[in-house]
Amino acid sequence: MKPISKFEAVVQCKCPRCREGNIFSGRMYSFSFKGQITNEYCPACGLRFEREPGFFYVSMFISYAMNVAEMITASVATYVLGMPLEYDNLWYYVGILLLTVLICSPFNYRYSRVFLLHWLTPGLGYIPGSADKKVDLTR
Repeated sequence: MKPISKFEAVVQCKCPRCREGNIFSGRMYSFSFKGQITNEYCPACGLRFEREPGFFYVSMFISYAMNVAEMITASVATYVLGMPLEYDNLWYYVGILLLTVLICSPFNYRYSRVFLLHWLTPGLGYIPGSADKKVDLTR
């Protein structure tokens, strides 16, 4: 099987080491929170995703940056689409920003962790054939 590129692995939320196993157990948007559960280990190569206790706290900062970018984009889009930035429209802007944050929060949660694993973790890179070595996860 031809290995997928790093970009495809990020988009599909695949393991940074083998690019085959899923980082999350379910879908991004669903009516249950089971889709947003991070697997403890990669199902294909056995990589432990949480490298140390509190590892994913850094993803909160990434999620914050993504939130700010989305809110700026939503504000500019609202202005460009015809709502003038006046005092009378302030609550419309606040409502649009809150709706943007609410809709984008599952995306931000998932991809902030994926970005942290793929690009901001030193020493964690792609190792071709690592999924072929089955690891005992019971240890």
